[in-house]
Amino acid sequence: MHFVTAKTILTPHSMNIYRGCTHGCIYCDSRSKCYQFTHDFEDIEVKQNAPELLEEALRKKRKRSMIGTGSMCDPYIPIEKELGLMRRCLEIIERHNFGATPQTKSDLVLRDLDILTRINNKTKAVVQMTLTTADDELCRKIEPGVCPTSRRFEVLQACREAGIPTVVWFSPLLPFINDTKENIEGIVDYCARAGVQAIICFGIGLTLREGNREYFYAALDRKFSMSSTTDSLKERYQKTFGYSYVCSSPHEAELMKYLAQLCRQNNIQLGTDSVFKWIEEFPDTDPLQPELF
Repeated sequence: MHFVTAKTILTPHSMNIYRGCTHGCIYCDSRSKCYQFTHDFEDIEVKQNAPELLEEALRKKRKRSMIGTGSMCDPYIPIEKELGLMRRCLEIIERHNFGATPQTKSDLVLRDLDILTRINNKTKAVVQMTLTTADDELCRKIEPGVCPTSRRFEVLQACREAGIPTVVWFSPLLPFINDTKENIEGIVDYCARAGVQAIICFGIGLTLREGNREYFYAALDRKFSMSSTTDSLKERYQKTFGYSYVCSSPHEAELMKYLAQLCRQNNIQLGTDSVFKWIEEFPDTDPLQPELF
């Protein structure tokens, strides 16, 4: 890792304390060249003055709002355990009576459950957790540097017990890997048992562009070896999608319909814009409106 002194932190209601990640997710869009990383992705850039910048920014804000983090890089990567910058930022958010909505794949968020609970009791906190596969073995292949899905389920349960609402990002679903009814059933079951309020799903597929495409294909060759008599997974992707940005499952329509059906049966909201609107509302006054596919 390396430290930098940043000039700004909020854009306009979200922040990224770290730039880069060590979770090693094989599909990570943040590796794309369009984000113009000037250092190795695993060489984490740490905004060492993030708490001071946040303090100044919130003090100047005329209207309170939800403060999000994790849209680009996870705030709970392993070095956060040592540095504690995210925790300091949450303390500042609480002190200024703003809301917080971290997005993560890590169980390290449990360390800050005390602050998130206090924020939620005063204003509003929403924990957003990414789940991609109900199979822990597969999870360790595609997201090797972070806790498995079963542990993330425990995090969601802990949030429910603390009274903190949760939203699950069910994304991405990788064609020919986890784009199955069985996977959808497993994820929805986890969400139902954990009392998740909503699921965000952009469709059954993933996006690939220069930078993350090459990393993804190399990972497919390393982690999903196949018989020499058949196409490798990488070759199957190349033949099916070419250089397309959006790589949708051949079964997308059927699987999205099935996902919507299971969400209705389990009283879980499914959508994108409507869920984001509810997350961003401050304070939370209106019920979440469904946007079922």
